[in-house]
Amino acid sequence: MTTVAALKQYIDAGAAKMPADLVIENGTLVNVNTGEYYPANVAVFQQRIVAVDEDVSAYVGSQTRHLDAQGQYLVPGLLDSHIHVECSKLSLTRFAQAVLPHGTTSIVSGLDEYIAALGLDDLSEIFTEIENLPFKVFWGLPYKTPYTIPASTIKYNVTAKDHQQYQPQANCYGVWETVREAVEIKDEDTLQALSIAQKYHKPIFGCAPLARGVELNQYLMSGVCLDHESYSPEELLEKARKGMHVVLRESSVTHFLADNIQAITKSASGVAQHTSFCTDDVNVTDLLNQGHLDHVIRLAIAAGVSPMTAIQMATINGAQAYHLEDQIGSIAPGKAADILLVDDPAAFHVQTVISKGQVVFANQQLQMTFTPPKRSPQLSGQLKHDLLQAADFNYTVDLNQGHAQVTTIHSVGPFMRRPKTVELAVQDHLVLPDVQQDTAAVSVIERYGVNHNHARGFISGWSLQQGALATSAAPDDNNLVVAGVNTQDMALAANTLIQCGGGQVAVLNGQVLALLKLPLGGITTDLEPQAVADQEKKLKAAAQQLGCQLPDPFFYLSFLPITAIPELAITDGGNVDYPKLAYFDPIVNLTAN
Repeated sequence: MTTVAALKQYIDAGAAKMPADLVIENGTLVNVNTGEYYPANVAVFQQRIVAVDEDVSAYVGSQTRHLDAQGQYLVPGLLDSHIHVECSKLSLTRFAQAVLPHGTTSIVSGLDEYIAALGLDDLSEIFTEIENLPFKVFWGLPYKTPYTIPASTIKYNVTAKDHQQYQPQANCYGVWETVREAVEIKDEDTLQALSIAQKYHKPIFGCAPLARGVELNQYLMSGVCLDHESYSPEELLEKARKGMHVVLRESSVTHFLADNIQAITKSASGVAQHTSFCTDDVNVTDLLNQGHLDHVIRLAIAAGVSPMTAIQMATINGAQAYHLEDQIGSIAPGKAADILLVDDPAAFHVQTVISKGQVVFANQQLQMTFTPPKRSPQLSGQLKHDLLQAADFNYTVDLNQGHAQVTTIHSVGPFMRRPKTVELAVQDHLVLPDVQQDTAAVSVIERYGVNHNHARGFISGWSLQQGALATSAAPDDNNLVVAGVNTQDMALAANTLIQCGGGQVAVLNGQVLALLKLPLGGITTDLEPQAVADQEKKLKAAAQQLGCQLPDPFFYLSFLPITAIPELAITDGGNVDYPKLAYFDPIVNLTAN
């Protein structure tokens, strides 16, 4: 909240009674409010823009810094409209360090992975970290946690009581990622959360993959106003036609832009006014190699969207959808001094980044040092589970010898899993994985010391031939997920993460091939982005050594417990058939020899 004293200063600064800290001169403004390009100079006082005019000389004082933007375009700082920032495995400090050079100055996030792993009380430490960064995080409290139906186990369960406390607060910008099924079953906590948000005029963010027709109508009656989950241009178009703001996703594992952008380029150009961009889940390797929202803008332009429209989709459109346009989204007096200098709107290569009034990136280099804060013991990753034995990963049945007809969780894409039926051998009461049938074992182990749940099942579509993989970074529950074809290696993978406080690991024949430690809540790290990218490369190479052919094995592994991904999942509670909102037994039938 801006104090009265600060308002008085800003008003005087706007009247040129106080000198600007910075003036940006000789640039061409990309005015996303009017869709125009024209010459303009910009004056900045503290963290806000105070003037955007042809002449800003009245704002210049003896201490005012000058930045020459000759031949460059002035673009508002970019907004990622939906991201699980923790999925990058970077702390907020390191994430800001990675994306600011690409022009992302703001994100919308639920920080829900931190809530699952740490609880709401310890989120205050994360908020303090954010406040000290030249970077903005607009936070929405998750509609409830856990998201899973049936409910899985996490550190902290968000309820309507939390919404009663947080929705009135200035740092809460709405309800994060309300899944359609919670509305469908009229979950009491969910409906109370939505009612509270409406009372305070806070937006309700949605999550409704494949929702069409009557299902979509039912969902919209809850008050959800935006959604980032469209699996086809037809679905995206229907949602836009029915008044939703649609967030077009291009993540490290779900490349939906090329297909869904056709709702704009081939169906109805007006959809663009109600569309923004998000990356949802990104890995560090892609951030460093491709970029962030700047990369998404370039993809949209290459797909046929005009540069102005693409920039609007990355700035003002999302700001308006999330009720943030009073703070960010355009270069105008009173708005945050988040400004990019780019070479050309069509090429969109970011040359300089100003965030919160500071020049943070210029001349291809960061202009400040990013130092993570000292961490409290509460943020240290702890996997509260005794060390495991190989036998703990066996899938046992009553049959001694024979065959089991099994339903596997078959990955046909990062955000699509279908049932597949295979017949596996049963020996000494154990159902055995079968690499010839591309069937591996999977376990999800509760890591918070709440109930010691250990769910077992089978996956296919991974091409695993040997060894094991494990991760404790696994949205939305961040329990310990282990997959493999060798129980000894599965136990070693799990125990390695239990002993180091969380991370991701690949194991073969009793040896650790690659390990990325994630000591913050067992899900993120303060390592430099390049160091994390180097470890991601080693982990991917190790997974390929095990035979895995998926494009990003550890993202696929971490996503297995997300029940909202159609249509099968596995949580610490068991194997989940999400269309039925119920657990299922992977053993369909047993046949004796």
